[in-house]
Amino acid sequence: MAIDRKQFLATILALLVRPRISIAQERRGPKVLIVVAHPDDEYASAATTYRIARELDGTVDQVVITNGEGGYRYSALAESFYGVALSDERDGRARLPAIRKQEVLRAGEILGIRKHYFLDQKDSGFTNDPARARTDNWDLRLIDATLTDLLKREHYDFVFTLLPTEETHAHHRAATLAAVQAVGHLEEDQRPAVLGAEPGRKRDGAPKLEGLGPAFQFDRTSSFGYHNALSYEMVVNWMIAEHKSQGLFQTDYGRHDVERFWLLTAKSLPAAKRTEELADRLRYAAARQLP
Repeated sequence: MAIDRKQFLATILALLVRPRISIAQERRGPKVLIVVAHPDDEYASAATTYRIARELDGTVDQVVITNGEGGYRYSALAESFYGVALSDERDGRARLPAIRKQEVLRAGEILGIRKHYFLDQKDSGFTNDPARARTDNWDLRLIDATLTDLLKREHYDFVFTLLPTEETHAHHRAATLAAVQAVGHLEEDQRPAVLGAEPGRKRDGAPKLEGLGPAFQFDRTSSFGYHNALSYEMVVNWMIAEHKSQGLFQTDYGRHDVERFWLLTAKSLPAAKRTEELADRLRYAAARQLP
């Protein structure tokens, strides 16, 4: 069949803006690396992660930068469950790293996370103003080297991290910056799309990041199944329940009904196109009906 000049140019343009990946890679599900500061930060993209890993045949790995020892203040309820003292600072800092690592692994099993990488940086920055939490005790070279090596070796399509707003915990902003910097070490055509996630409520509307709205959002409450009685909010609740040492976190049940994602990869047409395709694949969940 003959191809006219207009069709030919459109085909060439499509090839130019697409990342150079193999046919086998095109057919597989999305491949994602989550980069977060603390154990339990996977909450921000939990429903989306489950959808990708469990239902879209994707692959999701996670890097947790700190050991989470600073989360001792609301651990009193879990002391009886774990049989050890946790809410005193000395006890919490000594015991929480091992406990929270197991909590992450159990939550990751629910969400379908394939591999976890724990960088065990000290979580020593508690402050009444989380935006001022310290990161000067982090080994930034280790973090950068680990992330860069993973990105080069695994060829991820996306990096999920937390949206870096002025109100965001300083550790979250630092983790996002580390992810963006590591992606910048790659050749341009090998860079994954970096997506900043923030859970929110539909009724509040989406915040703006430097004047830009989210690239897409995933509705945790989209219903399906018998009598439309199921939703991804249930999956999020499963995940929250595994982080028993974090008592305040348990109050997040049903608090956020949507996960919003901002594209942080500037001026990248391939990243924008890939993100749009991911949004289309995720959107199917909201429309599907099971008998």
